[in-house]
Amino acid sequence: MMDGRSFSLGKTRNIGVMAHIDAGKTTVTERILFYTGRTHRMGEVHDGAATMDWMEQEQERGITITSAATTAEWRDHRFNIIDTPGHVDFTIEVERSLRVLDGAVAVFCAVGGVEPQSETVWKQADRYGVPRVAFVNKMDRVGADFFRVIEMMQSRLGARPIAMQLPIGAEDTFEGIVDLIEKRAVRWDTETLGTDYTEIDIPESMLDQVDMYREELLEAAAEQNEALMDRYFAGEEIAPEEIRSALRKATLAGDLVPVLCGSALKNIGVQRVLDSVLHYLPSPVDVPAMQAQDALTEDTVSRAASDNEPFAALAFKIMADPHVGKLAFLRVYSGSMGTGDFAYNARTRSKERVGRLLQMHANKRDELKRVYAGDIVAVVGWKGVLTGDTLSDPNAPVVLESMHVPDPVLKIAIEPKTKADRDRLGNALARLAEEDPTFQVSSDEDSGQTLIAGMGELHLEVLVERMRREFKVDASSGAPQVSYRETFRKPTRAEARFVRQTGGRGQFGHVVLEVEPQNAGGGFEFLDETTGGAIPKEFIHSVQRGISEALAQGILAGYPVVDLKVRLVDGSYHEVDSSDVAFQIAGSMAIKVAASQAGVMLLEPMMDVEVIAPEQYLGAVIGDLSSRRGQITETDTRSAAVQAIKSLVPLAEMFGYVRELRSMTQGRATYSMELDSYREVPQSLAEELISGPVAQGA
Repeated sequence: MMDGRSFSLGKTRNIGVMAHIDAGKTTVTERILFYTGRTHRMGEVHDGAATMDWMEQEQERGITITSAATTAEWRDHRFNIIDTPGHVDFTIEVERSLRVLDGAVAVFCAVGGVEPQSETVWKQADRYGVPRVAFVNKMDRVGADFFRVIEMMQSRLGARPIAMQLPIGAEDTFEGIVDLIEKRAVRWDTETLGTDYTEIDIPESMLDQVDMYREELLEAAAEQNEALMDRYFAGEEIAPEEIRSALRKATLAGDLVPVLCGSALKNIGVQRVLDSVLHYLPSPVDVPAMQAQDALTEDTVSRAASDNEPFAALAFKIMADPHVGKLAFLRVYSGSMGTGDFAYNARTRSKERVGRLLQMHANKRDELKRVYAGDIVAVVGWKGVLTGDTLSDPNAPVVLESMHVPDPVLKIAIEPKTKADRDRLGNALARLAEEDPTFQVSSDEDSGQTLIAGMGELHLEVLVERMRREFKVDASSGAPQVSYRETFRKPTRAEARFVRQTGGRGQFGHVVLEVEPQNAGGGFEFLDETTGGAIPKEFIHSVQRGISEALAQGILAGYPVVDLKVRLVDGSYHEVDSSDVAFQIAGSMAIKVAASQAGVMLLEPMMDVEVIAPEQYLGAVIGDLSSRRGQITETDTRSAAVQAIKSLVPLAEMFGYVRELRSMTQGRATYSMELDSYREVPQSLAEELISGPVAQGA
């Protein structure tokens, strides 16, 4: 059992490894664990033996599904590392990891470059202001092009990449790197699995290229410091440490991204990535103090990364561990907490007693007595804690900003096969929904079926498989249903009066609404603009509830109404007959009147689809996407005889696409897709959906 702070805050790095699927993220992480002494043999994704992909399904599918946390040591520093998934269906895992990380290593494939999911995770990192270093992996692959990836980072991500290294050779001639700061070439020893490497002279043929890229690097460093700028223009020699210090400042500010290269599979370049994490990514001390809300007064307060501040931590992941039960993963932002202490949960307004504290290594663990600012740890047995909860000192309770959770786009009906399965299903669904905020469970009132909603076919497939393996629930699932939405076409003003007199006390509620559609993603907004007590304050919430419930049930075809601003501008009440129920019904009636006046349209999820295919199949792929109501937005030559086709395609047309694509390209094409936006469904299809059986809500 470990006690006491083992590393100073300045020598701690909380980092994530992020990338598009198949860029080699998990292989990079495996190498990091090997070189830092965490593992004594290298697990390979393609052998199903990667340490970080410890779920059976991850090993079978060769992809990362859950973000695994681990701790490692390098050059007297402690790294808390989170290996995040690259598949868009598991985007919440990336989102929650970035929310609690201080820095990230973005891995790019030297052949594929900046791919769609790379763009998504990059935007997520931008949203949380996470500084990054980039690693261009797979330099040994056919079609590898380091300089093209740098260009794509500029054009697609709007980043300012600065090469820290240049590759020596490419594809099958790739043998090492040139370090531009030290101006030395490095070659790795294949006999020792890359553990040993030697510095050599820069190949003669590369000297001009090295000088050119080193100038660019020196210029970027000099921009950060006036004294350095003067010395640079005077032609003075600048020491490597000074260059790194200036580049660190720019990286932390988000002004530039240091770029390295190598081949994780061939064990080339990974140690330099570890060094770059120390040189350029922040420790918890370098990150601005966290802004929080006082849980009692709602005032804004700050929590700096210090053991002397009051305790504050964010639960960023809940996981059911087969050995120890429910685990809550915490990022500690300030203060310290020990076993036996109490932490206050602002959401539930209750205290949680701290039981066992664990330092996680993928799915293995070390016990701790106490945790400190900057730590990423797991707590055993907190039943009431959910993803996004703030845990803090009961004497200084705060609420930290939670995280953005995207709405599910796809749902399926699920049917347990036996009575025993039915009994276990509820528990399994509750546990999975607790772990994954993008997984939602509802029931179809008409058929009584249980519906599960998620981010895509793979997401739901994995969850159904987890139910079978982890919770022993055998269930059959129906065909996927798209989560359509509804919205108003134009602004309108509507009025409704609910009056009922049936002997004794009556019912009376009268409301006037002004309703207008909002931009996509604007959500539902309710404003009380009544004056002079037209409606008593205690009934305002009832009006809002009546409107919200009507919108959730849908107007046209039973799909939720989104992106609407509703102003309650007037109304009247009766001293005796008015009640909560009367105003709830009046609100519901008024919004339906508004819908009939404004007109309602049906919206469908549009997916940003990118297909990478050999040139000879370009026509077939474009023709097929067009037949699926797709709009081709861009075609781009990726390398000799390989094309990238970008398009917007309705999700409803993409079911089973992977099989079709494989058959039309003889298995040589790949694709990825993610949600782009919601757009109006064409009239003929909308009529079909409205008149056909409703796929109940989202």
